[in-house]
Amino acid sequence: MTSVEQRKMVQQLKQKITKMNAEERAFFVMSAKRDKDDEELDSLSMKQLIQLHNKFFPKHSKDELEEKWKKFTSN
Repeated sequence: MTSVEQRKMVQQLKQKITKMNAEERAFFVMSAKRDKDDEELDSLSMKQLIQLHNKFFPKHSKDELEEKWKKFTSN
């Protein structure tokens, strides 16, 4: 993962910091500081950052979105 992607994830997660529990918030603050200092995260920290990002910004498949749209428009 590049530093640009890492920076983008950190910027997006800043919006969700109020929804994080204490453990997630502590990890995020540490990651944000390392990102601000232009440090690369190690592989374990990068995995945790990806998991945290996926928790708050889940990726949906096209089929799921179409199904939800059909339910929404049929009502």
